[in-house]
This record gives sequence, C-alpha cells and structure tokens, in this order.
Amino acid sequence: MGQRKGKHKERVGHLAQELFGYEHLRPGQEAALQAVTEGHDTLAVMPTGSGKSMIYQAAGNILPGPTVVVSPLIALQRDQVEAIEEHNIGNAALVNSTVRPAEIQETLEELKEGNLEFLFLAPEQFNNEETLQQLKQAKPSLFVVDEAHCISEWGYDFRPEYLRLGAVIEELGHPRTLALTATASLPVRQEIVERLQMRDPRIVVRGFDRPNIWLGVETFHDESQKLQALLERVAQSEKPGIVYAATRKHSEQVVEALSQIGVKAAFYHAGMKIREREETQTAFMNDEIEVIVATTAFGMGVDKANVHFVFHYDISDSVDAYYQEIGRAGRDGDDAEAILFYNPKDLGIRLFLASSGKIDEEQAELVAEEIEQHNRPVTPKELCAKLNLTETKMMQMLTSLEEVGMIKTLPTGEVIIVEHAPEQEEAAEEVARRQEWRRQYERSRIEMIRGYAEVRNCRREYLLNYFGEPFEGSCDFCDNCEAGISEREEEQERSFPLNSRVEHKAWGKGRVLRYDGDKIVVLFDTVGYKTLSQEIVNEKNLLTREE
Repeated sequence: MGQRKGKHKERVGHLAQELFGYEHLRPGQEAALQAVTEGHDTLAVMPTGSGKSMIYQAAGNILPGPTVVVSPLIALQRDQVEAIEEHNIGNAALVNSTVRPAEIQETLEELKEGNLEFLFLAPEQFNNEETLQQLKQAKPSLFVVDEAHCISEWGYDFRPEYLRLGAVIEELGHPRTLALTATASLPVRQEIVERLQMRDPRIVVRGFDRPNIWLGVETFHDESQKLQALLERVAQSEKPGIVYAATRKHSEQVVEALSQIGVKAAFYHAGMKIREREETQTAFMNDEIEVIVATTAFGMGVDKANVHFVFHYDISDSVDAYYQEIGRAGRDGDDAEAILFYNPKDLGIRLFLASSGKIDEEQAELVAEEIEQHNRPVTPKELCAKLNLTETKMMQMLTSLEEVGMIKTLPTGEVIIVEHAPEQEEAAEEVARRQEWRRQYERSRIEMIRGYAEVRNCRREYLLNYFGEPFEGSCDFCDNCEAGISEREEEQERSFPLNSRVEHKAWGKGRVLRYDGDKIVVLFDTVGYKTLSQEIVNEKNLLTREE
C-alpha cells in the first residue's frame, strides 16, 4: 500500500511539472489529487485562485477514460476549455445551449471514440435523454462538479438543476466523482456529499483565511447616516470595488447616490435583462465602471484580480454568503477592504426573506397526487402548467417530496412516484415538519451573521471558526484587533475542545465551533447554530462529549 501511494505521488509530481510547469503542488491540490487517483470520491474546498481546476485536469490525464465536467455558467466553461487548449493538457469541448445540435452530436461522437478527454456542460444538458445515453456509452472515468455549493440549499447560490446530479452519476455507472467549491461550511459540505451520493469520500479543506483582506463593521441606527458613510468610504477608497445590497431597490438607490458624487457606478440584479447584465459585468471587468452595486445575482464566475474593496450596504443572509462575497476582493494579493455597514434593523429583511416561500401542506399533497395520476415520468414544467405554480415553488415542492421518499428525480430531470411511497397525506405532513426545521436553521444562520456584526473580539477568528478552521488570538488586520478590544481580559476555562462533537439533551448532536468569552457556539445537526452560556451548560450538564 505504501509503495503504491509513493508511486501515485511521484506520478502526480511529474505531471505537475510536465503539464503545468509547477515546481511543487500546493498542499490542497496534492491531497485532493491523491485522494481521487487512489479511488475515492472527493470534495475539495479551496479558495479561488488556489488551482482547483488543475486537480481535475491532472486527474483526467492520470485516469483512463474521458472526464465530464459540470459547470453552471457558459462563460466558465469557455474559460476552462481555452485554458486546457492553451496548456495542451488534452482535447476539450463544451456542450451548451449556444452550440448547434449537429455540433453537439459531433462532440459526443468524439467523446465516445476516445478522441476527447474533457467535456464541459451545464446540468440542464442532462434533460436530454439521448445526450445522457451517449455520455453513458462513453464510460467517463471522472465526473467533476464545479461550483459544487450550488447543490446545497444551505449554499450561497443554490441551483435546483444541480439536484439531479446524484441520479446522473448513478446512471453513468458512478464514475469517480470530484466536487469543487471555494466556500462551504460544515452543513454545506455534508449536503454536497449526501446529494452526490459520494462513496468512501475524502474531504479536503484548505485555506479559508484571506489575510490580505482587512475586516471591519460600521454600525448605524439611521438609514441616511449609513448611506452617507458608505458614499464617503467609496469616494476615498481605491477603485474598482463592489458594493452588495439586499434588494434591487437598494442597489439602484446606491448607484444614483454614487453617481451624484461623481463615482462611475452601475447596478446589477436579476431584474435586468440578460444582455444588460452581461454588458454591465463586461464593463466592470474591463475597468470601464469603477463600482458595481449588486445583489447576490452578481458573483459566480467573477474573477477580477484588482478589486480593492467589497462593501456591504445590507447585511448578508449568512456567514457563508458574506465570506464568499468578500472573497472577491484582493485576489491579486494586494491589501483590500471588506466593510459591513450594519443597521440591526436590516436583519428584519433577512428574517422576512428566510420565512418566505412557505410550502403549503395541501399544495404538496396536490403535487404528489398530480405526479401519481400521470402514471409516467413527468417534467417540472408540465406540473407548473397544470397546477399554476412558479418554477421556484415547484422545485421547492419536488425537493421536499423527494426528501420524504415520495418521489424520485430521474437523471433527465423528470419525476416519478417511487414504489412503496408513503401515503400522500403523511408525506405532506412530513414536508411541513421539515420546512419548519429549515426555517429554524435559516434563522440560526442569520443569528450567526448578526454575531459577526456584533462580535467583540477578532473578526477573522469568528469567520474561520464558523468554517471549522481553528484560529485563536488576534489577526491584527481587523477593526477590533486594531482598536485593541479583541484582547480577552481573561481566558475562560473551556468545557469542550474546538471542533469536538457534543450532544445536547433536546437538540441532539453537534460540533463546537467557537468560544466568545463565557459563551459557547455549537452547530447542531438538527437545529442549526446555538450560542449557549458555559455557566448554564456546566450547571445543568446540558452537553456531553460524544464518544
């Protein structure tokens, strides 16, 4: 076994030198590549710019058979194909909605004949039964899920079309699976592994810290004062930069205010036409716009090296989203700023949004009944038309019904009732129970971002602990550390080590994430994040160490 591992490592090292010109692999690259080549399904959580794409490019060269790469954006697919061709790593092609059917057919034939090493496509392409069958005949040895957080409802950019990928992988004979993402907290990692049905998985997590980003929070209780402070900060900061807002209305208001003080700014949100969004993003990437003010619709695929600041006019809905968004600053390695302009009232917007989208028990029952009456696989689009529901609402329903064992999603995206499914009424009740659990969990995540805004010690420590990365002390590059208020007056005795597993009498099992003075923060598997008093925990013996 040791000799085999040594040969793997040696071969990987040669590849890194020959194909990529690397003198040495980075630790995360080496660990992930070794896990994949040794036979494990692998999840690699590594920051943007750390060379995640190199992992599947090298693995694709090592493993016999073609590599299928699922990527959510056409622009990302094109970038990767160009990079592979530029470095002569192997033949690569893409299949998406912009490619003519005849070209798609030709590409799939090339793949089957072994003349193509890498095929890039979006998850929507699996809707085509013929495409899926041709991929199956090509017998891919590696199935790569890029931007894997999109499969998680706790991820910052959940995409329902990613939910079918587990079924697709099984339909293809479960080739070796590699999932890649830049940011994933513990619940997101767990959901990625479960939804992709990973076998004997290895999880590689490296480098959440972005030490060149200065972290700060400015607190306000008046909206006009908050806007004025943002304008002053943007005016005095080196450009270009990004400002995030919670709503389309806020993004447009901020742009109007910035324009009035002479800052060349543009807004970006989902209410714009696709062409308008593309033009705005291109202008920003080409430094024709100094500041882009965006909702969360802006982000994926944006790899601009010289972003000097990311300011949040409104608080994010989770630490996951906030950390991903601020990570778009300072990618050139130069110092950058991330400032949250915090008004506690803004949490009300997030709590309202977290409580919206309620699934009605009766609607869930109607959806299940409609699927059963079809007596054949049915598409979500057909169900939407029949029941007059939006696509988003329908996908919520279908995801929930699948979770309770009522339906099954086929690799093509169609759904059917499973054999021995529970009674419709019973399934609908369970859907409602799970939804209430999700709402509790969502509220707990909002409490964690509130905790970041209000924390009285090192902000970097808070962020890294949230992602399960140990960090204690002062970073000396955040507002609290610089103000000297992050120094603890006395070190509290800790009841449980960081990252240890514990069990609560009512809330079940969880993981210790951080200590904040006499408080302990635990991520529970069923109810989310809870902040507890150590004194009460010890006095009432509320937590026990999981063996």
